[in-house]
Amino acid sequence: MSSASDDDAPVLEARGVVHRYGSGRTATTALGPVDLTIRRGEFVVVVGASGCGKSTLLRLVAGFEDPTEGTVLVDGAAARPGRSGIVFQQPRLLPWRTVGGNIDLALATGGVPADERTAQREALLEQVGLPGVSHRRTWELSGGQQQRVAIARALAVPSDLLLLDEPFAALDALTRERLQEDLRGSSASRDRTSIFVTHSVDEAVFLGSRIVVLSRSPGRIALDVPVPLPRDGTDPLAVRSHPQFAALRQIVSAELRAAAA
Repeated sequence: MSSASDDDAPVLEARGVVHRYGSGRTATTALGPVDLTIRRGEFVVVVGASGCGKSTLLRLVAGFEDPTEGTVLVDGAAARPGRSGIVFQQPRLLPWRTVGGNIDLALATGGVPADERTAQREALLEQVGLPGVSHRRTWELSGGQQQRVAIARALAVPSDLLLLDEPFAALDALTRERLQEDLRGSSASRDRTSIFVTHSVDEAVFLGSRIVVLSRSPGRIALDVPVPLPRDGTDPLAVRSHPQFAALRQIVSAELRAAAA
């Protein structure tokens, strides 16, 4: 169990972060400088126009790349691959494995003993609304179901940090809305910290406990604002129709337009 001081410690600290692609005269600055602190239990949504550096920031947090300048610390140590669960825009499931096989691989990589994997796998599938599908092939599932499996696989990683890079962008509107509601409901626990990248203002306001708007490239923080909406025990329709939802959507939309100008 975490102590009070552990709970207060930042999960993510980005200090003076700048990231460039290429070198010399052809180098392009994609991000920064950025200073960002995220604490345990926050659901931070990073929103911005295409090409503003949202995905670059997520890759730096995931440890897939090192910043050109500055530091990115996760739980006080340099960011590294495998530290967080990750959900991409496409499910990226292994087609030669069953649904259960995909999740078992993540559990095995995370060091979960073989005799405990079945119970944990089924609990994860239940959590994302897909009970009893372990035996099915991934190509037998709809796009929305595959993305649910991808989320379950990310949750199988033994980490309290979840990174999501526009995971619902390729889905139809109804499926996207349902998965937003599922993710919002499952994020009510203070045990997990999430960073969610999107270009949708509505999605940002609905999902986030905090919204960070990036300016056009090179991305810098143009707005960092908490979301004053209840996160648990509230009907999704009530959240979307709440006066503060509309007010915050207007604020974020205006800042996003200004940041992209």
